[in-house]
Amino acid sequence: MRMLIRNRKAFHNYEIIDKYEAGICLVGPEVKSILNGSCSIAESFVNIVGKEAFIQQMHVTKYEYADGFSSDLSEVRKRKLLLHKHEIKKMHKQIKEKGLTVVPLNIFYSKSHKIKLELAVCRGKKLHDKRHDLKEKDMKRDIEIKNKY
Repeated sequence: MRMLIRNRKAFHNYEIIDKYEAGICLVGPEVKSILNGSCSIAESFVNIVGKEAFIQQMHVTKYEYADGFSSDLSEVRKRKLLLHKHEIKKMHKQIKEKGLTVVPLNIFYSKSHKIKLELAVCRGKKLHDKRHDLKEKDMKRDIEIKNKY
């Protein structure tokens, strides 16, 4: 498993409750572009419509060496996610009942040579929770520095 893109913003802004792994329906040049690392999932989110899940606002830059093929594609379009029905139902139920959201965490290249997406059902953190996390992180860093010397 090779990590391609990481959503650092998600770990700071959200409390992660559940994680899922999903495939993405991509078109030829988009795969090359993601493998080159020219993709952003910082502003993206997952929308569940009926029995299907889509990722929206995922920005994939056009692959520069694709001749006429990639000119038809929009850089920010909704892409279908490949999940099991029971996973989609479970996510949909959590979103409806508890007021949670589904956010992409990572895009990685799997052992089976496929581009996969790690999703998380999350709850938004309050400002004081974010401050508390930063404080704990600083304290851990200080302890590690003291232990080295």
